[in-house]
Amino acid sequence: MDTSPALLLLLALGFCCPGIYGQSLEIKVGSPKDISQLQVGQRLELECRADRNSGAFWIHKDKKGTLHFIVFISSAAKTTFGNQRKATHFQASKHNTIYYLTVKSFTPQDEGNYFCVMNYNQMLYFSPGQPAFLPAIAVVAPGPTTPGPATQWNITERDSCLKTPDPGSRMQENLEHFCLTFLWIPLAGLCLLLLQLLATTIVLCR
Repeated sequence: MDTSPALLLLLALGFCCPGIYGQSLEIKVGSPKDISQLQVGQRLELECRADRNSGAFWIHKDKKGTLHFIVFISSAAKTTFGNQRKATHFQASKHNTIYYLTVKSFTPQDEGNYFCVMNYNQMLYFSPGQPAFLPAIAVVAPGPTTPGPATQWNITERDSCLKTPDPGSRMQENLEHFCLTFLWIPLAGLCLLLLQLLATTIVLCR
């Protein structure tokens, strides 16, 4: 995942812990009306509208459900990208309380949902996801060369190769893994620290 451990912790807690969601900050993500007709190489512009000027993160959740940190736009319009590739592939800017993200040349790797995340008064606020996918291309099989009886194909649940994995379940598994990792590790460290303090106290008392 393209993000720092600190940001990863904030995002994991925000997605899996309901108490971090807030109700006092309104965030809306908008896109062009023709987003359903995206083409490879097309320029895609997204905007995040908020009623606060506190900076915003742009996060991409790909088709596999993996989260990718794209950029942070500060309240002073300073941009911090996740890596050099994103700095050249994306463009970010700000005007008043509107935060813009532009995909300069859309590729299949850019498909997924885009989120705008804000940190206000030590609370994380998440926008609804904005889907961005290339149109599905229908593949037509060539017809038979000679006339023959029609063949009917029955598709059942046993045809597991035709099933599409549920991105929501995979997303939930990823978030549960993040929560377990970033919540239990600090607790284990705290317990170890308490044991060291207890041992030191016993030695001093003797």
